[in-house]
Amino acid sequence: MKKMLKRAGEKILDLLYPHTCPFCGEVTERRICRTCAREVWYIREPRCKKCGKPIRSESSEYCFDCLHTRHFYERGLSLWKHEKQVRTSIYRFKYQNRRIYSQFYTEELAKKFGKYVVGWRISLIIPIPLSRKRKKQRGFNQADLLAEGLSQLLGITADTVHLQRTVDTIPQKELGNRERRENLKNAFWWTGKELSGRNVLLVDDIYTTGNTIDSAARSLKKAGAEKVYFLTISIGQGY
Repeated sequence: MKKMLKRAGEKILDLLYPHTCPFCGEVTERRICRTCAREVWYIREPRCKKCGKPIRSESSEYCFDCLHTRHFYERGLSLWKHEKQVRTSIYRFKYQNRRIYSQFYTEELAKKFGKYVVGWRISLIIPIPLSRKRKKQRGFNQADLLAEGLSQLLGITADTVHLQRTVDTIPQKELGNRERRENLKNAFWWTGKELSGRNVLLVDDIYTTGNTIDSAARSLKKAGAEKVYFLTISIGQGY
C-alpha cells in the first residue's frame, strides 16, 4: 500500500512539475532531450594537459594560454565547451534560480571525473566564493551547490565557508585578460585552519582565462595546500 501511494504521489508530482531538459528547457522523460543529447558534446581528447581546454592539434600537450601563463593549480577538467545550449543552461542556473540543475551537473561531474579526483587524492572540496554583495543579490552561490553535491556523491568533505572573497571585484566578463589578472590580485583569502600537505579541489561553473581559479589556488597554497586542482561545468576553446 505504501509503495502504491508513493508511486501515485510521484505521478502527481510529474504532472505538476514535469522534468525538463537542463539545456533547452523542453519537457522530456529523459535526463537530456534527444536533440540536446545529439548536439551537446562532452570534451574529449585532445585537450590541454593543464587546464583541460579542447585543443585542435593532437601533437600539442598544452593550449596557447597555458604555454604562456604560470598557473598556481596543478590541473583541471571541465564537462563541456561554454557555447550554445551549455551557455544558456548555466545562465538559467545562475540568474534564473534554476538551482535544480546543480543535481544534474554534479552527477555528470562525479560520473566523468570521479576517478581523477580519487587519483588526485583530494581531501577537501572548496567552491569559488562570491562577494557578500553579489551573493545577497543572487540569493545563492552556484559553486556552493556544486561543491556540496560533489561532496555527497564522492564522500569528500566540502568547505563552503573559509575561502572568502576579500573584495567585490568587477565582473570578469567586462575586462581584458591583463585587467582580469589585476582585478583578482589578492581577491581571495583562506580563513580556516592551515591546509598543510592537503590536496584541494576547487569547483566553479565556468573556466575562461583561469585567472579566478589561479587567484584562489594561490591563496590556498599560501595556506599550506600541497596541490590544487579544479573542476568546472564548462570551459572556453583552447588553441
